[in-house]
Amino acid sequence: MTVFCSHCHRPLQADMSCLPRRAKQAPSASRPFRSTKSASKARRDQINAELQALRSLLPISAQEKERLSYLHTMALVCLRLRGAQLFPPGLAPPVGPALGTELLSLLPGFLLVLSADSKLVYISENVAQVLGLSMVELLAQGDTVFDILDGRVSEEVQKKLLLAQEEPGREVTFVSEMRTSKAFRLQHGGNRVVAVRGRFVALRWPLSPSTTAFLALCTPVVQSPTDGEAASQDDVFQSMHILDMTFIDVTESVTYHLGYHREELVGQSWYSLLHPEDADLAAAQHRALGESLGAGPAAETAVLRVLRRDRAWAWLRVWARRDGGCITCTCRGLREEEAAHLRARQPRAVPPP
Repeated sequence: MTVFCSHCHRPLQADMSCLPRRAKQAPSASRPFRSTKSASKARRDQINAELQALRSLLPISAQEKERLSYLHTMALVCLRLRGAQLFPPGLAPPVGPALGTELLSLLPGFLLVLSADSKLVYISENVAQVLGLSMVELLAQGDTVFDILDGRVSEEVQKKLLLAQEEPGREVTFVSEMRTSKAFRLQHGGNRVVAVRGRFVALRWPLSPSTTAFLALCTPVVQSPTDGEAASQDDVFQSMHILDMTFIDVTESVTYHLGYHREELVGQSWYSLLHPEDADLAAAQHRALGESLGAGPAAETAVLRVLRRDRAWAWLRVWARRDGGCITCTCRGLREEEAAHLRARQPRAVPPP
């Protein structure tokens, strides 16, 4: 059927070429579109009002609310929404609705909960003690665990999380640097290395991605024996040696880490406990201490495998310090993943000339 133009009464062309020129051209400067400035302001005001309403519903102090930017507000709201999906009303989250400051201060790290798609669901408030960033500041980095981790380990972390998801209840561990505050980086020379240990748990049935969550404890990997995390006698043991590394004393906590009693080690050589593949590394550490003789106190660090009393191998981070005619070793037990991370960044042993 032919359609005729109402202007020229000729058949209407597909390209509308028969329409008057003024209908195809943009409005002239003398007839601009009506200004939308007032409409834009009205939209901004509406958005601001909605954000203020959302901010008022957040379960944080009025002081904290005043400091929230729009980005922080939306990050917190998204976190709460994900939490509400995983832990609907009537179902208390496994980590508890609110952990007291006293209880959190007893933990060696902070708590982390992820959804099945690696989205952040919960971060305990004591995260600031470990990373120098508050929970709100950390959320501003992004909404997944990969946004707060060193990007170089993303593929490895994905594999570990997938493995844990396929076998709920199986514990997995991964080690990575986590983002920290600028003040922390200036003080410590970089971001914080953290070991994340956790597992997927079923929150309710039937089992599905929307009913499982990854619960983890994130503990810092200490960088020196003076770090607060290594101050506990349960966490470390100390041994004293003469200059050839023969034991002359060791703290009782060695039993917890290696299974030996003090009397079994006194008089033995440190080298009798070392893994054969780590002997060169230990010798390089020992040699560096010996070469500093007469130059005042010196210290060296190494990650080594040491033979336990039950004939298994234990990973230790060893800080060795020479002072006068003795060498003192401060040793902290490591998990395999922590040891692998530290060994990758440890200088290789250089054989003697």
